[in-house]
Amino acid sequence: MTCVLYVVTGPPAGGKSTWVRGRAKPGDVVVDYDLLAGALSGPHQGDPHNHPEAVRQVAYRARTAAIREALRHTHDVDVYVIHSMPNPEWMATYQQHGAEIVVIDPGRDVVMQRIEQERPASAKAVATRWYNNRNKGTRGQGRGGGPQGGGALPPHPPCTPPPRSSRSW
Repeated sequence: MTCVLYVVTGPPAGGKSTWVRGRAKPGDVVVDYDLLAGALSGPHQGDPHNHPEAVRQVAYRARTAAIREALRHTHDVDVYVIHSMPNPEWMATYQQHGAEIVVIDPGRDVVMQRIEQERPASAKAVATRWYNNRNKGTRGQGRGGGPQGGGALPPHPPCTPPPRSSRSW
């Protein structure tokens, strides 16, 4: 069985969740901070991209736990992890698990227009940081720390996906 760990990166409002929704099949694992935060916010969450600090902290910790567990299942199902700016520790972990890194970037102008229309103002700073880091050829220092904690990560499972190059969409 061919299985793939997709790590989907890109700026806020870039289309990462849309890309995953268009590809994930029933039964695949999808780790999406926005969906987790929405699920943790209760029935009257309001803006799906603007949560109270307590919800954000719980959602980031839940995302870390979900990623760690999802990495244990990459031999059974496709796994999609939306991680806008993974730090070097996370990138090393993903690469150790044979991840295909997918960069979703419709361009700075499109992203900034979407943020203006659909996101809280704080997303502009995050997008600017994403583009600045990309232009420098470095990875961001995404929130949620690295993959440490909770015990050792499993080695890459026997169902190793075929080699792929990273690509931008």
